[in-house]
Amino acid sequence: MAKLSQYELIDAFKELTLIELSEFVKKFEEVFEVTAAAPVAVAGPAAAGGGAAAEEVEEKDSFDVVLESAGDKKIQVIKEVRGLTSLGLGEAKAVVDGAPSTVLEGANKETAEKAKAALEAAGATVTLK
Repeated sequence: MAKLSQYELIDAFKELTLIELSEFVKKFEEVFEVTAAAPVAVAGPAAAGGGAAAEEVEEKDSFDVVLESAGDKKIQVIKEVRGLTSLGLGEAKAVVDGAPSTVLEGANKETAEKAKAALEAAGATVTLK
């Protein structure tokens, strides 16, 4: 098997759905015994103040958007799920039918709030974790 360049790998990843990419990251972490999560640095006065103060100031920066229920307008919710992810129609329907289920994992606060608003506007019940 020929060694792939970084660019060839990136092109291959672009073809994956979010679910496939998430599964790949989990497998990568397992095989290489690493964690793909970025370290969180705390800056400012809290960092100088020590452990307890730093923990209080640290704000959550990664959110999971969880679809609790589709509500009455299931078709609109499926459309929103497809718009928020790279899922195909069948995969998006499976996510909606399987509620509660995670639509986005590890999203930043702004993206998570926009996704929640869009799904709720379509009639779904959503929580951020």
